[in-house]
This record gives sequence, structure tokens and C-alpha cells, in this order.
Amino acid sequence: MLKGLPKEVNPDLLVGFNTADDAGVFRINDHQALVQTVDFFPPIVDDPYYFGQIAAANALSDIYAMGGSPLTALNIVGFPPKMPPDILSKILLGGSRKIHEAGAVVVGGHSIKDNELKFGVACTGIIDVDKIVTNAGARVGDRLFLTKPLGTGIITTAIKQNKAGDEDIALVTKLMARLNRDAAQLMIAHGAHAATDITGYGILGHAHEIAEASNVCLCIRFDRLPLIPNALAYAEAGALTGGAKANREYLKDRVFLPDSLSQSQTDVLYDAQTSGGLLIAIAENRAKSFLTDAGVRDVSVSEIGRVMSCDDYSVIVE
Repeated sequence: MLKGLPKEVNPDLLVGFNTADDAGVFRINDHQALVQTVDFFPPIVDDPYYFGQIAAANALSDIYAMGGSPLTALNIVGFPPKMPPDILSKILLGGSRKIHEAGAVVVGGHSIKDNELKFGVACTGIIDVDKIVTNAGARVGDRLFLTKPLGTGIITTAIKQNKAGDEDIALVTKLMARLNRDAAQLMIAHGAHAATDITGYGILGHAHEIAEASNVCLCIRFDRLPLIPNALAYAEAGALTGGAKANREYLKDRVFLPDSLSQSQTDVLYDAQTSGGLLIAIAENRAKSFLTDAGVRDVSVSEIGRVMSCDDYSVIVE
């Protein structure tokens, strides 16, 4: 649908939508640029306060994926007129507290009447022009790291189907509400070549975007992927998202999966995530220090693969 749109051409537009990156970057002076993004969606957990936290963290993640620091946020709301107004108050409170945790400020927003509740945030951040991390900089030989476990789409679908246990609900809520701030600071400190946050296109879809934008191939080791406990079991029980089905269809000729993977394992690979972790490409000679520093800073990081050259596929899973 975007193919017919004209490409934005401006010398100060440092990152636009041409490479499907996480946020737009616009230079404001010789040293700094603004980072801008927006995201919103219907509730994925029952608690309105935590829904607000998750939606805000999810939107802020795009700023972190570029290496930026959030400055301001605008709320976006679709609210059913017959719904109790205190629900919206709790959503906005949760969102504002998460935005404040990120060091940013809520400056306003916009709401409309809607048959379905929706909430999200438009964020603006700041970044040094020489420290921008895009999805187009991965190099052959880089090592790949992931900062949150996979399976949020499966678990939240299980919540909607009343299949999820209390411990699983509490864990997935905590993971989705967690900011990617510390992981972003870590990747900047170690000169990350490329990064993206894992959201609706799943680990394979966002890996594909890095591969396409960087003209490389990403090789992912399934046995090294961090998974949320019970994600595979819920996938086997049918807790699958429509987004996962769309991801599978779109990527069918773009990724290689070994026959040894079970159906539930491939379901996790295609699973549409919410407020997932950062997928980061780090130079091989800095990978060890990156992991060591992650341990010192108490940042959850898993090494999941490498960047290589390949003509047939954008992503290969081993």
C-alpha cells in the first residue's frame, strides 16, 4: 500500500520510512536530530493500568531502538462512550508513569469515540547525529543479541482465551512493561552496527527487515532463543495470533526453517510481539565485552546468531 507514496526527500531527513525502520529521524542542527514514532492498539491485558504501561513502553521502544532518548509524549485514545470513565483514567495513569520513568513528559494528546478501546502514544526523542542506530548497518560477521524472551503474542492470546495461569500473566505483563532503555544505552556504549525492536512482525519479520536494509543474511540459532516459559505449550493449545498467520504468509519465501522444528516452535518464530526486546548487531570483536558489560549492568541479553552473506534467504534458522 505504501509503494505508491512519493519518497520523502529532504537533506535533514536522516531516516525515513524507506527502509521500514523503527522511527523517523530529522536533523535540527549540526549535532542533534529528533526521533519520532507512534503506536497504539487495543488492550492485550485485562488490567487497564498495566495496559497503559505496556502501550507506552511499546511506543517508547522505537526511540530506544534508534539509540535516542525520549523527550515528549502525546496520548492517542479511542474510547467507547458506554465504558466506565475510570478505566481510561487508569490507562492514562499507567502510561504517564511509564513515560515519566523514561524521563519524558506527557504534553497532551487526542481522543475520539470508538466502538473498541484503543490506546497508544506518539513519542519524540533526541539523538546525536553520529550515534544513530538504524536497521541498515548490519555487517557480515556481526553477532546478534536479543534482550527479551519471545512469546508475548501467544501468552496474551492465551489470556484472551482464559487459558493463561496467573504466574504467566504476571510475567508477560512485567516483560512487556519493561523499558528497553538500559539495553539501548548498552548497545550505544558498544557501537552497535544495527538494531530494531521486536514487535508485530515477530523475530523473523524484524530480522528480515534488518537483512533487507543491510543487504545481508541473518542466521539465528533456535536453541539460543530465549522463550517465555509455557509459550510453546500455549502455542500447542491453539493460542495463536492473526498477526502470526500474516507473518508466516509474508515471509514464506524469505526465510529458511529446518524441518526439525515443531509446529509450536515455528509458531513462536512468527509470533507477533508487543513491547519486545531489541535485536542488536554487534561487531564480533566487541561481542565478549558487550556480554560482560550486560552482566555488570544487569541487562538481560542472549546471543542468538550471526550476520552472514546469503543470496537465497534473508533469514536462516538453524
